[in-house]
Amino acid sequence: MKKLAVIVPCYNEELVIAESYRRTKAVMEKLSILTEIIYINDGSRDKTRDILNEIASKDPHVKVIHFSRNFGHQPAVTAGINNCDADLAVIMDADMQDPPELIPDILELQEREQANVVYCVRKSRSGESVFKRLTAKMFYRFLNNMSEVQFPVDTGDFRMVDRKIMDQFDRFQERGKYIRGLISWLGYKQVPFYYEREARIAGETKYPISKMLKFASTAMLYFSKKPLRIVVGLGFIAVVLGLLLALYFAVGKIYGFSNAETGWTSIMTTVIFFGGVQLLTVGVLGQYIGVLFDEIKARPEYVIDEKRNF
Repeated sequence: MKKLAVIVPCYNEELVIAESYRRTKAVMEKLSILTEIIYINDGSRDKTRDILNEIASKDPHVKVIHFSRNFGHQPAVTAGINNCDADLAVIMDADMQDPPELIPDILELQEREQANVVYCVRKSRSGESVFKRLTAKMFYRFLNNMSEVQFPVDTGDFRMVDRKIMDQFDRFQERGKYIRGLISWLGYKQVPFYYEREARIAGETKYPISKMLKFASTAMLYFSKKPLRIVVGLGFIAVVLGLLLALYFAVGKIYGFSNAETGWTSIMTTVIFFGGVQLLTVGVLGQYIGVLFDEIKARPEYVIDEKRNF
């Protein structure tokens, strides 16, 4: 008999974790396959740890991983996949924006299509600001234009993956993971599942603007070299403009139609333009060097403090 695991990363989710467990467990009990829930406590500072331990003490089908500190959402999902021995796994957040009641439909689609991945596409995003919805749409489309790999738009980490995908995922060694991108990169048969995303049942989003920008930069740097090509192009344009400007000044000096020696504005404009191109180029190179610096240290992506029911 197949086994299905639900992987749920948690960070300061004391207000929602009990309801998350209740709704997820109710769905799992109706399935005709073996099931379990894997909660990853990402260094929560509230009562999430105590609540998860209490749930695990009463339900042997609930496994809990406690991190030694907060490492981030993507390392938490990674730990869930690394410690999952099921045939199928559903990745979802604890805030119930991704309804667990959809799991039977996702499972049915996976079986019908014999898909390796069922990625969930948001038709709408309840409870989110216009700014977040707009920037999310822009980000996914911009990333597709910049990346060598095409990603499905309007998707998050909410998806079902099979054992083949999880085994391949365990081979990835990079620390800065963009998981939905890595799963798309793997290939195999991937099919969409469209759903209405609900609002959080309680609590606050764990992705403020600063974390969203960091997440977006990770996705860009790990999946695209086009920023390097763009700054090379800017450098080339700057050189060409510099040569043309020098030629213009030289010819103007000979024929008397240029007063370059008194042109403070033209000099300052040229200096600012070339300086900006140089700073932009150095900045982009610095970002890629920073990624190399993080990866070459080869530190573990996460540190586990405790496991329950494994």
